[in-house]
Amino acid sequence: MLTVLRHRDYRHLFFAQVVALVGTGLATVALGLLAWDIAGDRAGSVLGTALAIKMVAYVLLAPIVTAVADRLPRRTLLVGSDVLRGGVALALPFVDQVWQVYALIFVLQAASAAFTPTFQAVIPEVLPDERDYTRALSLARLAYDTESLLSPALAAALLTVTGYNWLFVGTSAGFAASAALVVSAALPKGRRSGGGDWGCTRAKATAGTRLFLATPQLRSLLLMNLAVATAGALVLVNTVVYVRDHLGLTVGDVPIALGAYGAGSMALALLLPAVLDRTGDRAVMLTGTLALPAVFTGAVAVTLAGTGDWRRPVLLATWAAFGAACSAVLTPVGRVIRHTTGPADRAAVFAAQFSLSHACWLAAYPLGGWLGAAFGLPAAVLTLAAVCLASALLAVRAWPARAEGAREAGEGHTRLRTGLSPAGR
Repeated sequence: MLTVLRHRDYRHLFFAQVVALVGTGLATVALGLLAWDIAGDRAGSVLGTALAIKMVAYVLLAPIVTAVADRLPRRTLLVGSDVLRGGVALALPFVDQVWQVYALIFVLQAASAAFTPTFQAVIPEVLPDERDYTRALSLARLAYDTESLLSPALAAALLTVTGYNWLFVGTSAGFAASAALVVSAALPKGRRSGGGDWGCTRAKATAGTRLFLATPQLRSLLLMNLAVATAGALVLVNTVVYVRDHLGLTVGDVPIALGAYGAGSMALALLLPAVLDRTGDRAVMLTGTLALPAVFTGAVAVTLAGTGDWRRPVLLATWAAFGAACSAVLTPVGRVIRHTTGPADRAAVFAAQFSLSHACWLAAYPLGGWLGAAFGLPAAVLTLAAVCLASALLAVRAWPARAEGAREAGEGHTRLRTGLSPAGR
């Protein structure tokens, strides 16, 4: 898998992603401590609102920013986004009002909504070989999972020698390093629209979503995103409830349970390049999707059981299985988008994937959290399991086997389906 790092430009972009992820992880820890300083025992509500603002920014802004941003050189957009995110990180230690936190978080996430889809759309052009791109996707999955495990540990180590405000400085340094690495890479030139009226911009902003609805593989991907979000919401929202309240374990068991989820995801990401070479995207992704409702049976068993020492290892195994199944779905996403869109539409479709997948998470988080708080953990897990099962079955139906080999990368074909004329580009 690491052989793909021999490509100089991809290597620089990959490490730009890594240092930005580490910086983001430090900011997550620091933001919680900042919220406590400002709001005290209301810190949880502040963080919950900040998370909602993040999701809303991703859902609403990614397609719009991508539609407007194609008038800019890619390097300018990526570096400008990193500079803006770094500036916000440096400003956060100086705020003393909750509304200021919300405003800065919105700006930061708006910059991320511009950066991430553009970055994702560049990689398949930097790595035109299918095998290289597949390995790059697995490497990116590993980077996300490793960051979720290592950033909290790094933050904890830094907090032993300095205050949490310096974590924001580390975040800014990560974005600065990311910008420098992007500058050092040779990026393919994207198509620039050169202007256009509001109607053209609006059409481009919705082009990716319309492609999702018009393409069988992408319609299926939208349903798979919802299935993944139900499983992820159960893990991320309710792990602390399972560990502390339902199982009566210690605080130290919370990161162990979350680590099991990450370990499952990482283990499968290491295996996927060889599997994808043999079986293709559809078999891997739909297998992972159908596995998710099956894994929910383990969560249901732990939830409904009142006692038993067996519950802890079953919970860890269930969380690891969730991580592996989610990785099977999420890792090949870039391949599916590459196969079903041409270069002219790719940034719009990556933006739509970014937006629509986060819309699924925005729906799943309340199901996992509010239902559990209002009606108990069994109601939350059974509801999430039902939504997951329905999504998985619909995803299988939406992606017929005959569509597996389709390579709809012709530029004229995608323009016809999005309804955009060449002048609209």
